[in-house]
Parts: sequence; C-alpha cells; structure tokens
Amino acid sequence: MATINVVSGVNAPPLDVAEKHDLIFNIGTRKSKLALKQTDLVLLEAVQAFPQHTFTVKARDTAAGDIDKVTPFKDMPVKNIWTHELETLMMEKQLDFLVHSLKDVPTQLPPNCEIGATLLREDPRDAFVIKAGRQSCNIQDMPAGSVIGTSSIRRTAQMTRNYPHLVVKDVRGNLGTRLSKLDADDGEFDALILAAAGLIRIDLGHRITQLLDSKNGGMLYAVGQGAIGMENRADDPKVKDIMSKINHLPTFYATTAERSLLRTIEGGCSAPLGIETEWVDATLLRMKALVVSVDGKEYAEVEMEQGVTGVEDADKLGQAAAAEVLRRGADKILAEIKAKRPTTPTDLEEK
Repeated sequence: MATINVVSGVNAPPLDVAEKHDLIFNIGTRKSKLALKQTDLVLLEAVQAFPQHTFTVKARDTAAGDIDKVTPFKDMPVKNIWTHELETLMMEKQLDFLVHSLKDVPTQLPPNCEIGATLLREDPRDAFVIKAGRQSCNIQDMPAGSVIGTSSIRRTAQMTRNYPHLVVKDVRGNLGTRLSKLDADDGEFDALILAAAGLIRIDLGHRITQLLDSKNGGMLYAVGQGAIGMENRADDPKVKDIMSKINHLPTFYATTAERSLLRTIEGGCSAPLGIETEWVDATLLRMKALVVSVDGKEYAEVEMEQGVTGVEDADKLGQAAAAEVLRRGADKILAEIKAKRPTTPTDLEEK
C-alpha cells in the first residue's frame, strides 16, 4: 500500500533511494489550509492509481504571496507570486510535481514545465458572501454604498460595470482571515466575493449566500477557477505516467481552452477576463468570454461552440474566441490597461 508523508521544507530524497520497485514522489504545495486540502484530493487519486509508490508532501510558504501580507496583488511586480519558488525547486529536482489552484498559474510556464493533469472541477463560479448575522440578500439587492471586498481586478471590473452603486475595496488574507474581516463588528465590509470552490473544499459552503454566473448576478469566473492543476517537468516520464492516470479529461480540455484564450489575448499585459465554459454534450464545448475595462465603462464579449476531443482542439477554441473578443474591442481595453499597469496580476486570490 502507498505511503503518504506530509512534511514542511524541501530537502526531498532523490528518487534513486527508493527500494524494490517502489518510487518516492515529492509533491510541492503551499501551506495554506486550502492548498493542503487540494493536495489531499490529489494524493487520494495518486494512491489509488499507484498503491506501490510513496508520496511525500513538501509544504512551504511562498515569499511573494504568503509572506507579504500588505502589498495589494495589483501592485506586486510579478505574475507568478504563488508558483515561482515551487517551480524553481521542481526544476532543481527537489520536487517532482506541484499542486496548484489552476487559476493562480500563469499561462506562460517556465521552460520544460507543463500542466500535466487536472482533477474533476469543483463549482467554478464566484460566491457572494454576506456578513454574518445580516439578513440574506443577493448582490443585485444590496443597498447603495455597500462595501464589497475582493482582491480580483476581474471582479472589480465586472462589479463596477454591473453595480456602480456599490463600493469595491481590496481585501487580503486567506479565506479564514477574509471571512474574519467580513464578520468583525467594526469591519468595513458588508459582503465579499470569493471563489465558491475554495469555500466548498474547506467545508465553508454554508457561507455562500449566492452563486454568481452570467445569468445570475452577471459575473463570469476566472480562467481555471475551481480546477486543481498539477504541474510537472515535461521530460519526467514517471511523473507523466501518474498524470495520465489521474487526469480528468473534460476538466483538462475545458481549462486548456480557457488558458489558451487568456494566453492569446494577454499580449504582455494582464486581462480582467471573465470566462464560462460548458460541455453541451460529450464533445461540444461552449465558451463565453468577457473583457471589461477597470472602470467598467467598456467591454467586449463573445460566445462560441466547437467540438473538442483533444488538446489541439481546445487550444484552437481558445485562440478563436480570443481573436473574436479582440476584434470586438478587447484589444483597445487591453492596450489601455497595459499602458497604465504593465505587470498587473490577472485574478490572484489568496488561498
């Protein structure tokens, strides 16, 4: 039966210390409650598929995202604040693969790195969370001047477009910290917008007041939201074999299409991009995309469908959607964002 060890640090034993036919795989992740919960889900799949192997979790803080609790995400100088240090350790072969919230992973990966697999996607939608003790109220019914907390530029742009009577303010901290800030008697926030998947995975789904989408609340979610992605070295056949056995293909293809769209439109700047993907049937994927200016005054949107049976099809769908949304005005919106803030992270959210 497989062995699972969970430790802090990164002094991982090399694979050649494994005895008999067993192999030791060192998995990198962050120390947050949500990151460890997501890693548990990956471990469960890996252990079931490869009971003869040993899996050791190496959890650590990331300096940019976990240690710096003051700087707003929009002012941080790098896009990969959650992934850079773990990727460095993986490239040094101290780690064998990484577990991420896929929406936090940049679309441009370091050389020889790839997203090798995704698990079955949790609910990808945003969640509207009202202050504890307040009467339940959907976002469209909030009184003017209500303060809504989020660390996401995408959400801020869509909120400004749809609900100009509400006030959006930046909020930092992991899920527990942000909920504490929301619920504090003297707190400034009336509600938060968070990823539903994170709340569900750490058993806080009961805090969700309203699930938001294009038809309910008018909010599209982030590329990759709700998906757990595994990153690995592209030249490691042993890890690639594990990835192939635990990969959930419908999630993998849908998120590949989303990431292809974002990669195509970014063009050196980051985009307040909202997305929705839906499988119409076993092979037909529907994609909606929305780019909104930060002030909410301009937007461009697109919806299209395409048959997707592999990565190449998914890439083509993302590229086609990107070309169309750019043609409809997203190019102008993105050019203005790039001129004002060339290194703005896309949709970072602390876990």
